[in-house]
Amino acid sequence: MRNEELTCGHFVNPFTDIGFKIIFGQPASKELLITLLNELLAGEHQIENLTLLDKENHSDSIADAGIIYDLYCLTTTGEYIIVEMQNRFHSNFLDRTLFYMCRAIGRQVENIREKRKKERELRTDEPMTEEENDLMLREEKADYYGARYKLSTVYGIFLMNFREPGLEAKFRTDTVIADRESGKTINPHFRQIYLQFPYFEKELNECETLYDKLIYTLKNMQHWNRMPDALKEQVFNRLEELSAVANLSMEDRIAYDKALDRYRVSRIVEEDARRAGWKQGLEEGREKGLEEGRAKGMAEGLEKGMAEGLEKGMAEGMAEGMEKGMAEGMKKGKNEEKRAIARNLKALGLTSEQIQAATGLSAQEIDRV
Repeated sequence: MRNEELTCGHFVNPFTDIGFKIIFGQPASKELLITLLNELLAGEHQIENLTLLDKENHSDSIADAGIIYDLYCLTTTGEYIIVEMQNRFHSNFLDRTLFYMCRAIGRQVENIREKRKKERELRTDEPMTEEENDLMLREEKADYYGARYKLSTVYGIFLMNFREPGLEAKFRTDTVIADRESGKTINPHFRQIYLQFPYFEKELNECETLYDKLIYTLKNMQHWNRMPDALKEQVFNRLEELSAVANLSMEDRIAYDKALDRYRVSRIVEEDARRAGWKQGLEEGREKGLEEGRAKGMAEGLEKGMAEGLEKGMAEGMAEGMEKGMAEGMKKGKNEEKRAIARNLKALGLTSEQIQAATGLSAQEIDRV
């Protein structure tokens, strides 16, 4: 953990729950939030205005209670936007984001009159009168079944201060409902954007677009004492004003200090777990390596020993065989020589006793000659 993370910087840490809401979730932050969303949705959708909705999704059962989004918005053109800042990894995070999206879509059908009321108030920037509300309640239902399922687009934007194993190793991942083979979008009303901040590695001098500068600022601002001179756009002046710790109300400052403490404890726990895992992995790896080394050494030694033993045995066997063969050959040769001499002496008329004395052969061997 870096030393600067242990001190309270000039700007709030956007990776804390309260820090992100201070920067983007108050009425005074609306223009800043719209700028960020328009940069994220550039070329796809342009937001003119939006309203921050009640972030708690009132659920039908106790099991679903307490579904909280960091930010939940409705635009003037009827799109719903969920913005979630997640500081640390947890299991099934992608399933959780899918659930958030599905709940937001389902509520459009269940609360269709409330949806239309919110959209109307946002377009006119005026609250609906009781008379207009009563008129809406008395409106006849559409005469075709599918009308109630006409959906507005729901955007889920998930800013993540960790690497999610279920996503590719890159900063931004965009998902849509599309044909698997052709890639053609089937339904445009379901959009998710995942931003994995650890993969954003650009330096400030490499950030050419406002989009890159905003992302760079969110990733690094907690360590700054002032905005860099290179961030000259008006939006950064507003960001500097909103995120300065010194400008927080007493209530927000107390809440932020608590959130910052939770953030630091979380980082310390993660680092301790990572170090403990590294140490355990090192020890287990060393032990396993020794075991595998011994087993491999024994196998290779046995194989090499057998090969060398076989080679040496063959050499010694051949030498011994040759020596023995030569001895036996010489012995056999001498015996043949003696029998030849005995044959000649016998032909000369010498007696068996004389031939025995001359050759050393037995009487039986001389008789067989």
